[in-house]
Amino acid sequence: MSLVEMKVPTIGESITEVTLSQWLKKDGDFVKVDEPICEFESDKATLEFPAEATGRLIHVASEGDDLPIGALVARIDTSATDTGTPSAPVQPLATETKPEPAKAAETPSSGYAAGHPSPAAGKILREGSIDPTNVTGTGKEGRITKEDAIKAVENKQQAPVQPMPAVSQEVTAVNPAPEKGSRNTRVEKMSRMRRTIAARLVSAKNQTAMLTTFNEVDLTAVNELRKQYQDRFVAKYGIKLGYMSIFAKACAKVLMEMPDVNAMIDGTDIIYNDFVDISIAISTPNGLVVPPVKNVESKNFAEIELEIKDLADKARNGKLSLEEMKGGTFTITNGGIFGSLVSTPIINEPQSAILGMHAIKERPVAINGQVVIRPMMYLALSYDHRIIDGSTSVTFLVKVKELLEDPMAMMLDI
Repeated sequence: MSLVEMKVPTIGESITEVTLSQWLKKDGDFVKVDEPICEFESDKATLEFPAEATGRLIHVASEGDDLPIGALVARIDTSATDTGTPSAPVQPLATETKPEPAKAAETPSSGYAAGHPSPAAGKILREGSIDPTNVTGTGKEGRITKEDAIKAVENKQQAPVQPMPAVSQEVTAVNPAPEKGSRNTRVEKMSRMRRTIAARLVSAKNQTAMLTTFNEVDLTAVNELRKQYQDRFVAKYGIKLGYMSIFAKACAKVLMEMPDVNAMIDGTDIIYNDFVDISIAISTPNGLVVPPVKNVESKNFAEIELEIKDLADKARNGKLSLEEMKGGTFTITNGGIFGSLVSTPIINEPQSAILGMHAIKERPVAINGQVVIRPMMYLALSYDHRIIDGSTSVTFLVKVKELLEDPMAMMLDI
């Protein structure tokens, strides 16, 4: 027997441990080189771990295990064949035929990923108590996508209740649904991403002198701009002109003028950046991620919108790479999409400031001595007072407000 040991590889400079979130191949399965055998959840992203050899897979670690870099995950018996028997001289037989499994593997729908959910899809199926083997995957190689999982949950909810066989009724009796007034509790292990988020939030609160300043912005001009040019923008670029690209460009312009807000502390040094990489907060089934859109100061609105959409799609399907998660000099988070009217966002270390967008509400405001109804949004800027003075933070927010209320000035760079 010849065994190849599969160990947790070096993933990134700051990553010292991962969690084995799920096996993609069962113990004893025959795997081919480069086929994903399991998924790791790191501090920043979910990663597939490919087989380093062809042979029979032997599990060593279990799902949910926390594994340091270099820890043994599995072994591969390279002497095994796809029929499950060790390699040995085989006498030729006149009636010898290829095994059926190999023939079945030739069909497109039976790839190695068939029947395996993506991380986001797996979470949805677990919450919906749906067995992945009962879901048909439409993704690459038959992989179960997030959309497949959502559809399966919806179909389950809409399906008529069928009389249950006697055995199923017994199982239901053993595990009855929670009754009204129930005080039962359950304990679930925090995901690695959630643990990391918790640690970083506590660190930001404890290690920075964080304050928040507020202002409000009248989005009448932005709404008119979007209304006037939306159809032409979509026709040319294939994506809508959203609020996020406009806010990102406004922030980037002011950040280039006020480098202190775009800087960060490194021990007793201050690092100033001559570029603006804006991290965009994206909510995913596994937690909040903040991948950056790089060089926002030199990108146009369409490029920013397309990059945000690409990052959001990857984040929600667990496909963000570590490289795409690195960096960021400033962060924008939009609690308004969830209905938040005002909040105090926490700094995304080692950055020094974060802008919080909120819900747009029509409110009466006084303009030129008259009360008018305008679409208003509260803005919040949380900042590290160790590097950003109060006057600097207020000035920054006022400048952003002025650009948003006169977007043509921003587009003409005046």
